[in-house]
Amino acid sequence: MITQEKTFTALVTDWDKVESQVVGKGIKRQMVIGQKIMVCRFTFDPFVVTPEHTHPHEQVTMVIKGRVKFTISGEERIVKAGDVLHFPSHNLHGATMLDEEVVLIDVFSPIREDFLNGHKPPVVE
Repeated sequence: MITQEKTFTALVTDWDKVESQVVGKGIKRQMVIGQKIMVCRFTFDPFVVTPEHTHPHEQVTMVIKGRVKFTISGEERIVKAGDVLHFPSHNLHGATMLDEEVVLIDVFSPIREDFLNGHKPPVVE
């Protein structure tokens, strides 16, 4: 049996051309998906809370705009535009957006298959 692998080509674009999905109250997500890595751009309204959670994916988060209070393994840290965070696999983390719109770039490896299936992140309302 011969199997055919999906062919990927290079992508050059800007975020304005990437489809945006509303994935929860006050949360928009855009995704660029490769073979082994996924980049997501999240835009959060002020005061949105994502409860602490874990996942098997390694994650790097870059704060592009705004300020966020992250809870990382029970410790609170306020981060701002320009800060970078790394979450190893299964690391407990959550976030509270502070008093302005927040834009985060999240890089996941491996790809978050749950996001491809329309998974919506948990939000405290």
